[in-house]
Amino acid sequence: MATPPVHEAPTPNEERVLRLLDQVADAFSHQARSPVLRSPAEHGLDFENVTFPSRDGTLLEGWFIPAPGSDKLVIANHPMGFTRAGLPAHLEPWRSIWAPSGNGFEVDFVPDYAILHRAGYHVLAYDLRNHGLSGAANGGVSSSGIFEARDIVGALAYARERPDTRDLAIGLFSRCLGCSSTFAAMTQFPEAFDGVRCLVGPQPVTARTIMERRLAALGVADRIDDLERRIVLRTGFDFDSRSPREWARNVTVPTLLYQVRDDVLTHPGDVQAMFDNIPVAEKRLQWIEGSTARFDGYLEFQRRPGPMLDWFAAHMC
Repeated sequence: MATPPVHEAPTPNEERVLRLLDQVADAFSHQARSPVLRSPAEHGLDFENVTFPSRDGTLLEGWFIPAPGSDKLVIANHPMGFTRAGLPAHLEPWRSIWAPSGNGFEVDFVPDYAILHRAGYHVLAYDLRNHGLSGAANGGVSSSGIFEARDIVGALAYARERPDTRDLAIGLFSRCLGCSSTFAAMTQFPEAFDGVRCLVGPQPVTARTIMERRLAALGVADRIDDLERRIVLRTGFDFDSRSPREWARNVTVPTLLYQVRDDVLTHPGDVQAMFDNIPVAEKRLQWIEGSTARFDGYLEFQRRPGPMLDWFAAHMC
C-alpha cells in the first residue's frame, strides 16, 4: 500500500506570508469604496448631479459642469480606488494604505474641473462601477478595465443623448484605471469612439507591474505567481488578460500620456510599452521629474496644466 505524501505544516514565517498574500489579493480584487468628499460648489462652479447607465445598465453617478456657449466637452475618468472627487489619502484608513509609498496626502480632482471650465470646456465627471456612489456590479470585482470599459462607453452614450451635449466635440481625460478602461473600451467597443477627438491619459499601469512593486515593498517580491493565483480565484482574471499594454494597440485617437518617471509603484518601461504600442501618429509621452510619489502625477494637471490644455485645444478645435 502506497504511503501517503507528507505535507509539512507551514512555518510561522510562511503563515505570515500567506496571510499577507491573501490580504493583498482581497484588497486588489474588491476595491474598498472611498467617499465623494469634495464638490464643484467649493470652486464656485454650477453643476448638475447626474445619473446614467453604463453600457450594461449599471447606474453611474456623476457631475455635469456646464460651460455656457462652449461647443466642447471633456469626460473625466478616475483611478482605481478613487472617485470623481479624488481620494482623501490624508485621512484614515486611506493614509495607512498609501503613506508607506510616499502617497499619504489628499488628491482633490475638483480643481482640475475648475481649470477645464475656465478654459471653456463642459465637464462630465463620474464614478466608475463599484466606486464612489455608482452602482455595484459583477459581484464587486475590480477587473482593471475589462468591465469598467462599459462605463466609458456609457458616459459617451450619455453625452451623445443629452440635448445640450449631443453635438459637442468630445475629449477624454482618463486617469490610471480610467485610462486602462478607455484602452479596453477601444478594444471591445471601437465604434463608440467615432468622433472622439483626443485622449489625455495620466499614469496607466499594468496590474502585474503595480503588484510586483507592491510585493517588493512588502519584502516578498518572489511571490508574484502565488499572488496571481489568488487574484484569479477571486476574480477569474489573470494579469495577462487585463493588460493595457495590449489594449493600447487599439487606440484610435490622438493621445497624450504622462507619468511620474520615478514612481515607486511602477517603472518607466511599463507606460513606455503602452505608448510604443499606440498605433496613431499623433501621440506624446510626457515625464514628470523630481518625485517618487504616484499621486504627484495625479496633481500634475492642476499644477502645470499647459501641455494638457494645449493638447485638448489642438485636437478639439
